[in-house]
Amino acid sequence: METSPDVDLPDLIARVRDGDNDAWVALTDRYTNLLWSIARQQGLSTADAADAIQTTWLRLVEHIDRIRQPERLVGWLATTLRRECGDIRERAARVRPVPPDDPTGLDRPDPSADPLDAALLRDERDAELWRAFGALRPACQELLRVLIADPAPSYREVSLVLRMAVGSIGPTRERCLKCLRDILRGVDEAAASQAGV
Repeated sequence: METSPDVDLPDLIARVRDGDNDAWVALTDRYTNLLWSIARQQGLSTADAADAIQTTWLRLVEHIDRIRQPERLVGWLATTLRRECGDIRERAARVRPVPPDDPTGLDRPDPSADPLDAALLRDERDAELWRAFGALRPACQELLRVLIADPAPSYREVSLVLRMAVGSIGPTRERCLKCLRDILRGVDEAAASQAGV
């Protein structure tokens, strides 16, 4: 749905509060490109920028009833997005993903090892995870991105943001995670056969 900048923002927000899906689409169409430019200015990867933007829209859904000055919405969105970007950078600095089929964490870099080696191993593992994530269907990527928001959104919020039935979120999540595990398992098997193991 194309929107004109002339559309009255207070009216648009009131319609969003009332559950008008066209108003939600118009609102997100109006500001998503701006949010993308802010997220990219924060130095985030495309995937992290998408996470930050989706979480920002989720925060608006959570707080839409508290917006008292609609004309200040764009500032609220920008501030919320910058906070989300900072949170993502903080989490990335302290999170070390472990492959899903490695419950013991034995593949984790040895903290006593050379920090450069540990960083290279972590970067390689992260890159493998994101390549596998990129191989998922776009709908799975979107759902998993929304579900990993911190704090985790309720299924009702996910339903509103993604326009999915609440009852289909859990089963769809499970199928998406199984696909991700299968992709990662295939990568591991290919690497093992290349190495002659």
